[in-house]
Amino acid sequence: MTRLLIQTQSTPLTVNFPSLVQMTNEQFYEFCQANRELRIERTASGEVVIMPPAFSDTGNRNFNIAAQLGHWTEKDGTGIGFDSSTGFTLSNGATLPLMHLGLN
Repeated sequence: MTRLLIQTQSTPLTVNFPSLVQMTNEQFYEFCQANRELRIERTASGEVVIMPPAFSDTGNRNFNIAAQLGHWTEKDGTGIGFDSSTGFTLSNGATLPLMHLGLN
């Protein structure tokens, strides 16, 4: 079963999809592409979590960090940069953005 968790102010709102099996990586990608306006994550157990938007102070802080890192990666030239909402699939199967990996 695929569960859809929608993060609210206090507790997640859970939507159950009993007829669906666990989403494959390709299906999860398609789901994210079809819902680009949402901040979507997937846990190692396959739960899909939709996060609320960042508040303005967090958005401003992330913007400034991204601008500084972008300038540094362009100047240094030895790597590439990603913004804090870029999702990476971990070895345990979870797909999380940088902000939840402790990298921003």
